[in-house]
Amino acid sequence: MTVQYDLEGQKRAYAKWAPIYDSVYVKLLADAQRKAAQAAARCGPDILEVGVGTGLVLPYYPAGCRVSGIDLSFEMLRKAVEKTKRRGLTQVRLLAAMDACALGFADESFDAVTVPFVITLVPDPEGALDEMRRVLKPGGEIIIASKLGANEGPAMHVEQALAPLVKKVGWSIAFKAGRLSAWAARHPDMEMIEISPVFPAGFFKLARLRKAAR
Repeated sequence: MTVQYDLEGQKRAYAKWAPIYDSVYVKLLADAQRKAAQAAARCGPDILEVGVGTGLVLPYYPAGCRVSGIDLSFEMLRKAVEKTKRRGLTQVRLLAAMDACALGFADESFDAVTVPFVITLVPDPEGALDEMRRVLKPGGEIIIASKLGANEGPAMHVEQALAPLVKKVGWSIAFKAGRLSAWAARHPDMEMIEISPVFPAGFFKLARLRKAAR
């Protein structure tokens, strides 16, 4: 069965967000974004950022990196290009419009793939992860910063109680951390190595999935 996704609808939504995205999220997401970029740089210089948006994460990559950023939205990418030029971000090598589920890169091209605050918005997260795995070098990591709902325990019950309030500000607890672990478990060469809390107060999580080295 072929699943149809409303990519054009997503593009229209992102176009509305592009002018105000930085002012709304720059401080709230900074800790997770910085830690994601640092974790990626530790894997090696060649980094792919999926969902680069307006380029908020780009300044956090060290100068020695070679970063390619992709996004579905031309309006978001335009902001990222402007930011790259204005700040002289020489580590940014490519910014391109691309679907996360159809990456236009060769197999095993990148030491790390960062996914900042976009995995819960992709219509087919597992399909996107499959593509990230394909372009990831052995020994590399997929690094995901996101709001990941707890699978069980007190945290899950607190999140469920807060769900209506969280929804009003544009977040969701529907995407559980266990979904990433389940995807990794289906691929013998992938391992979930860490899910750690980040600012604010652990509300966001940083997940690291490693591809086995040869």
